[in-house]
Amino acid sequence: MKRVSNVTLRKRLVTVFLLAIVVFAVIDIRLGYVQFIIGDQLMEKAKNSWSRDIPFEPERGDILDRNGVVLAENVSAPTVMVVPRQISNPEETAQKLAEVLEMNYEKALKHVTKQISIERIHPEGRKITEEVADKVRQLNLEGVYIAEDSKRHYPKDEYLSHVLGFSGIDNQGLMGLELYYDEQLSGEKGHLSFFSDAKGRRMPKIADVYESPKDGYNLKLTIDDRVQTIIERELDNAEAKYNPDGAVAIALDPDTGEVLAMSSRPTFNPENYQNVKQEVYNRNLPVWSTYEPGSTFKIITLASALEEGLVDLEDDHFHDSGSIKVDGATLHCWKRGGHGSQSYLEVVQNSCNPGFVSLGEKLGKEKLFSYIRDFGFGKKTGIDLQGEGTGILFKEDRVGPVELATTAFGQGVSVTPIQQVAAVAAAVNGGKLYQPYIAKEWVDPASGEIVEQSEPMLKDQVISEETSAEIRKSLESVVAQGTGRGAYVEGYRVGGKTGTAQKVGEDGRYMSNNHIVSFIGFAPANDPEIVVYLAIDNPKNTVQFGGVVAAPIVGNIMEDSLRALGVEKQKDGIEKEVAWPDQPLVEVPDLIGLEKKDLTQYMVNLSIETSGSGNYIVDQAPKAGEKVEQGAKVRLYMTDQEPKDELKKSHSH
Repeated sequence: MKRVSNVTLRKRLVTVFLLAIVVFAVIDIRLGYVQFIIGDQLMEKAKNSWSRDIPFEPERGDILDRNGVVLAENVSAPTVMVVPRQISNPEETAQKLAEVLEMNYEKALKHVTKQISIERIHPEGRKITEEVADKVRQLNLEGVYIAEDSKRHYPKDEYLSHVLGFSGIDNQGLMGLELYYDEQLSGEKGHLSFFSDAKGRRMPKIADVYESPKDGYNLKLTIDDRVQTIIERELDNAEAKYNPDGAVAIALDPDTGEVLAMSSRPTFNPENYQNVKQEVYNRNLPVWSTYEPGSTFKIITLASALEEGLVDLEDDHFHDSGSIKVDGATLHCWKRGGHGSQSYLEVVQNSCNPGFVSLGEKLGKEKLFSYIRDFGFGKKTGIDLQGEGTGILFKEDRVGPVELATTAFGQGVSVTPIQQVAAVAAAVNGGKLYQPYIAKEWVDPASGEIVEQSEPMLKDQVISEETSAEIRKSLESVVAQGTGRGAYVEGYRVGGKTGTAQKVGEDGRYMSNNHIVSFIGFAPANDPEIVVYLAIDNPKNTVQFGGVVAAPIVGNIMEDSLRALGVEKQKDGIEKEVAWPDQPLVEVPDLIGLEKKDLTQYMVNLSIETSGSGNYIVDQAPKAGEKVEQGAKVRLYMTDQEPKDELKKSHSH
């Protein structure tokens, strides 16, 4: 037998020892990897195999107006969940659930026998009423749970519907602000976890784990509920009176770009969006629709010519014969026979197309189109709403004399309403073009703290303050003395411009007696706080002029909105020029301190109504000095007590 030498033995022992060290090192590394690297993952997988989660949906953030008025909120809507492996008598459970949830028995049985850890009864058990949820609880069925859930509620129905949009059954935003800001509004889900064995039976000795949901942030808008309500009312009235194909209205703060109100017709209720056609709810017309602006676009031509110093509104004159020839084409004024010789201020007041053609020719296409682009046309404004359009401008290399002429008075170009409002706001606010926006701030619902706040975004200084002041003055004269008289509001200085735009048919030709009539106004004219744009598409049974249809509606919006916003009245504006069939306004006299017998002479132009008993007048409404329409009602408050000497009036018959 061959002997193994001591050297060979030692080598073998060292080899075995080294191999053992390597094996133990591998085991140690593996244990360390399992323990420290993937330990948490394995533990999580183990927990997942034992645990069953009942989800708890977070509360979607409320949407509020700038003053805290709730526009979108959540209401309780529980959901039925089942754990099939915990149900020992699926037939009986299915029968009872089917009765309470008013669903098919076979469908209920399919739910409660499904090979899944947790099953949600959909859709019959989704977002049910509290009454139905109580009935399910009273059944006391094993393996059947009620999960807290909620659904979206819009307390003002159709109000602001296209802007707010709506959310789906899973509280996911689908349209409007609900979609645009879905991530911030939706929050993070929570859950209740319980542990079960391999057969799905609950393990009673292990405590449940509850992770609360994190609610979404509340969104406070730039919208002012008071102005929005006024605009909704006026659009409803216009729809009832004119039966239009559509209507659009926007109110903007010209000094910030904040949208104060926005609405359109046709409209819908966000909670019942499934009941209307898709083209109704997925088109927010104030930002989506594009059409020829008509004469409201003349403000941009006017601003460009004034900024370039090409015209003096009072000293320079233009003779309007009723038409103007441009490169072989004849372009007409709306007034047959024309306006004759007029200053350029009168050209603005009369909305004279040939006069604006001459301004366009003075500017030339390079300068005019440069200003048009500077005012934001041909591109999105950047407003935080889905589906914004860009409008359409002529490509400059295709602009000839005729295209230049028609562009100057708002024909042949296509714009969106929000572009119009932002541009005119810049024209009258001192020349500053702001990006319009509608989300004002984000608020933590638990603490009430402001998490994020939007600031006005100045995009460009497009014209000077001096030019802007001249535009304000000329457009105030349009309302007081020109085509915009329908928008005049006594006591408030209103400026603005009418628009009457032809619509293009499917054959590419302009349609007859089918126009979009519009008016864009601002007030107070010396220091604008609000810009309002209104467009009515094809109003029926009326003369289709912006001054006839749209201007009076904007006048109503202006009067009520300025009062709601607390804007003080002024007496230093341009007096309204009375034209048939208008009647001159009557100044309300000071009647406080008079006796009832002295009122006879005041009843010629005013209607007197008294409240209280007695012979002496102690108060009146409207106040003395206000101007009202002839025959307007003046309410007087009477008392038996003779007024003090300082209230007595000397009165001669």
